[in-house]
Amino acid sequence: MIKQNIYKPRREQIYDWMARENIAMIMLEDAEGRRDSNIRWLTGQPGDALLFLSVGRKSLLVPWDVNIAGIYADAEHIRAYSTFDRMPVKACKKAAEFFKIPAGAKIELPPETSYPRFLKFIEALGGFDTLCREDGVFPELEHFRAVKDSAEIALYRKAAAITNDLIDSLEKLLRQGKLKTEIDAAAFIDTESRRRGCEGTGFETLAAGPSRSFAIHAFPAYSGESFGGKGLSILDFGLVYAGYTTDVTITAARDPSRPQEKLLSLVEKTAKLALSRAKPGTPAVQIASAVDEVFARAGKTMPHALGHGIGLDPHEGPAMRNRNDNQWILEPGMVIALEPGLYDPLLGGCRLENDILITKDGAEVLTRSRIIRL
Repeated sequence: MIKQNIYKPRREQIYDWMARENIAMIMLEDAEGRRDSNIRWLTGQPGDALLFLSVGRKSLLVPWDVNIAGIYADAEHIRAYSTFDRMPVKACKKAAEFFKIPAGAKIELPPETSYPRFLKFIEALGGFDTLCREDGVFPELEHFRAVKDSAEIALYRKAAAITNDLIDSLEKLLRQGKLKTEIDAAAFIDTESRRRGCEGTGFETLAAGPSRSFAIHAFPAYSGESFGGKGLSILDFGLVYAGYTTDVTITAARDPSRPQEKLLSLVEKTAKLALSRAKPGTPAVQIASAVDEVFARAGKTMPHALGHGIGLDPHEGPAMRNRNDNQWILEPGMVIALEPGLYDPLLGGCRLENDILITKDGAEVLTRSRIIRL
């Protein structure tokens, strides 16, 4: 659990933005079908809550479970969701009254709010200028969260250490022939991560043996097929520690053919290239473009982005993709996953993914994923 004194400075960044943009109140919602980890980033509440922020620099957290909030959450005011009859529209109206938001002031809702729900908010908040837009506070939150603070970096070092421990254990088990199926690999990760104090996995583990590694994301995510046998097997997983997820991929290659070895070597080459370019001040698109060019010269195409930021969500800013609309520039404190990969319907697939901390001097590799040649 993070010390609670880190959350107020995070909220202060949003209050400053609200003052500049003349926004009186913001509502955030984390609920089934409308998940938003910004609430955890701003308060520590693990989930299932509403959060209201006022330009008067006060917060009101409305959790489903006040007992959990009592353990994890930091906010100036906490009220049980049942206080508002478990109705977000009513809670929003009461929050505006509680904060004494003046008539005509701007109140911002999450951009994921559906149009029918938005109309209900409009009706209830008739005296206010109610906003629901893509270019409001939520892109600002994305940029704030992309640069991790010292508490987050400390958590990532711990999460990476646990992840590395599991990677070493997985290699040992593969060499001993004790991981025979995709289910074995996925179950080992889930069980051992929790034994080591993790909350679980950041996403459904992708375990694809030689018969299914040709896909970027195998479907289903794992099965009873063999894993670690002759050919190429991919294992993509992440561990959640105090809310923050790692994201790594190892490839196990047993007696690879010459064409398969070419895939492995090319992926290793591009992983080294991407790491060498990952420095503060570098546009993310330039790194992704450089990797795509190496693949193209070899007559190959990587069918996905080079990587992405990670944090409370497995995919956050910065985007590490070769697209004209990618405006991200690397900054110290960003934690990114770099994952070059190639996939062939006959040869199988290979992906190598590690988590990288951008520092003022360059990049620090947090995890120890590798291609394991068996």
